[in-house]
Amino acid sequence: MNVALRWQSTPANALDAEQLGDLASLCLKLEVETHPKPGLVSHVDNGAHSDMDAELLCRSADTLRPFLRDLALAGAEGAGMSRLRAIGVAAERAMLAETGGVNTHRGAIFGLGLLCAAAGYRGALGIRKSLGDLVSRRWGEDILSGPISLRSHGAMASRRYGAGGARAEAACGFPSVYEIALPALRAARKLAPCDEEAVRVQTCMTLIADVTDTNLLHRGGEEGLHFAQAGASAFLAAGGVGRRGWRERAIDIHHAFVARNLSPGGSADLLAMALFVDRLAP
Repeated sequence: MNVALRWQSTPANALDAEQLGDLASLCLKLEVETHPKPGLVSHVDNGAHSDMDAELLCRSADTLRPFLRDLALAGAEGAGMSRLRAIGVAAERAMLAETGGVNTHRGAIFGLGLLCAAAGYRGALGIRKSLGDLVSRRWGEDILSGPISLRSHGAMASRRYGAGGARAEAACGFPSVYEIALPALRAARKLAPCDEEAVRVQTCMTLIADVTDTNLLHRGGEEGLHFAQAGASAFLAAGGVGRRGWRERAIDIHHAFVARNLSPGGSADLLAMALFVDRLAP
């Protein structure tokens, strides 16, 4: 955490590409270091996943660090979507080589990578716009018109159920980050001012409750999505992390997700993105 302490003393708009890559990688690790997140891998257990654990996810985050740095640098240099996409493809190859073919962070490479590029672009120009707005304005059209991954579970669920998915989210400037996750993150700090893990749990639950997570659609269809949203919504309605015994209730929801093989991977990616954006808010 020494690097994190250095970031805290550095103005957000002064972070260079190396620091942005470090910060993005750290945010991926902070997502892993959050428990209980329903159905998701954490430092405590593997959730609904038989092919990955916390150690693998952290190795993946380390592997992605230089590519996230390169995306920030490309953004600072005014790169177009074709260059960003090439860096993202290289990042995915490196991730799969490190994990033995396990998709640990494909969604994060896309979303967090675009935010890194926007952060580099914003820092180079010295402007005070949100990262999401910059992504939408600078690359939004190319995001929507670019090639569609046929391998992505989220993309397949988007096609089957008509959900917007990661491409629409990015092209619109990440509304789930700015309109759902960030307000939840900041409100949760009032509920649990001395417990950042609790803050992250509350934010993750809010995302699960409010986002059409295509990973949930892929694993459980519409029934699984509705089950997940209802469980997270009930947790929040009961007071969330601001109520005594919240951890035990969250663990019960986590176990119910695991029993149904549900994992809200899209919400996990959005949580990491929200942590990144929160740190860099102008």
